[in-house]
Amino acid sequence: MRTTSNPVFRQLPRQEGSGYANFGSGVTGAGQMTQQYGQHPQYPQYQQAPPATRAMTIDDVVIKTAITLGVLAISAIISYGLTNANTSLAPLFVIGGGLVGFVLVLVATFARKMDNPVVVLSYAVFEGLFVGALSFMFTNIEFGGVGGSAMIAQAVLGTFGVFAGMLVVYKTGAIRVTPRFTRMIFGAMIGILVLIVGNMIASFFIDGGLGLRDGGPLAIVFSLVVIAVAAFSFLLDFDAADQLIRAQAPEKAAWGVALGLTVTLVWLYTEILRLLSYFNND
Repeated sequence: MRTTSNPVFRQLPRQEGSGYANFGSGVTGAGQMTQQYGQHPQYPQYQQAPPATRAMTIDDVVIKTAITLGVLAISAIISYGLTNANTSLAPLFVIGGGLVGFVLVLVATFARKMDNPVVVLSYAVFEGLFVGALSFMFTNIEFGGVGGSAMIAQAVLGTFGVFAGMLVVYKTGAIRVTPRFTRMIFGAMIGILVLIVGNMIASFFIDGGLGLRDGGPLAIVFSLVVIAVAAFSFLLDFDAADQLIRAQAPEKAAWGVALGLTVTLVWLYTEILRLLSYFNND
């Protein structure tokens, strides 16, 4: 069975089966379930849904994701406005919002609350505080930022452009999601995490650390690699969501899909924003 690099999707129920699914194809054979949810020990033990509970559809995924991103966007705009009025709030929102958002993802993943709308929307609020304040810091000269609000618009357009492009790649089958592909992306993510932590530790002893975040040529290459890995991880997320639809997972599982996609979008946005700051700094 294929698995996704996004830990949120790993805890959602799916059908144990093989074959390639086209994201957006909807539910086929909605009245015929071949398996109960949660047969694989990796996923929650979902009992067969009562007649009143309908199966998840692509419309549910789109609506829940749009709601989650809408809440995050509103929170980010408020955060940006508050930090613009009082710059001392920026570090508080970045650290506080980022930490709380991270904890909520852990809660959703390991406490199996990923289909809880309260947890998902709470994440959107706190992650919005993080994104808004971080965007302000990247573009405000007081924090060494450059580019102004135009750079934020470029990062947003770039993020959704990559998202749309990877969705087309997935639907056309240009790149197939296979177990080997999944292992490669997961391994790349672990490598990136190790390098980021190593660079942070090295920065305590060496000015600029390993040079992965100092804006130089190596930092630009590293950001491009991170952006590529984040982009390809969308394929794994689409595939995981598609399998849930085919498995006729409960409608509430769409909240978990929305959370997983939002996590990847935020990761991609922050890395694109960082890359743009390098070029604007030149």
